[in-house]
Amino acid sequence: MKHEYRKHEKGLYLPKTKPELITVPKQKFIMIDGKGDPNSNSFAEKVGALYPIAYAIKNFHKTNHIPNGYFDYTVYPLEGVWNLSDKGKESNKLIKKELIYTIMIRQPDFITEEIFNLALENVKNKKDNRLFDEVRFEIMEDGLAVQIMHIGSYDDEPQSFNEMKEFIKYNNLKISDLRHREIYISDARKVDKEKLSTVLRYKVLKI
Repeated sequence: MKHEYRKHEKGLYLPKTKPELITVPKQKFIMIDGKGDPNSNSFAEKVGALYPIAYAIKNFHKTNHIPNGYFDYTVYPLEGVWNLSDKGKESNKLIKKELIYTIMIRQPDFITEEIFNLALENVKNKKDNRLFDEVRFEIMEDGLAVQIMHIGSYDDEPQSFNEMKEFIKYNNLKISDLRHREIYISDARKVDKEKLSTVLRYKVLKI
């Protein structure tokens, strides 16, 4: 049976449009770092380096190396952890070129760093992309977190962030990391910006 994150992991990927408290377990990712405007060619190129590797990993069972515990699955959505440079933090308004990010695609638990490295070499043998060498495999754990489903333009996210901050304050929580996570459920190339679905998440601590 194919693992569909929309069906089997709704709590993580299809939250309500109101803030909620969740616990996010350890997860495996392939990821790449960057800085600058997410509307730039540089950002698009980094996204373009992730997907060939993600699909090579998904199809790895077609090679002679079938991972232990393998099951078929839908490739997970693009995610990003966002921060600002020191210069960006000093400004009263968002300066997109001062954004610092790590974008990533989650991998199933049966994927190991060894499988990632083998899949990466397969991709590099078939495609030429200087950014492939910047992609890495890493385990992350958000743990206790507050998240919300934001519907609409990325530029309108501050409204949802404010709702989250009010929820955090009311529930005697505090943000433990000023970076935040975004999970892009919608494909911005195919969906009107007013209808985009994006999960927003803050890591929090109980006071």
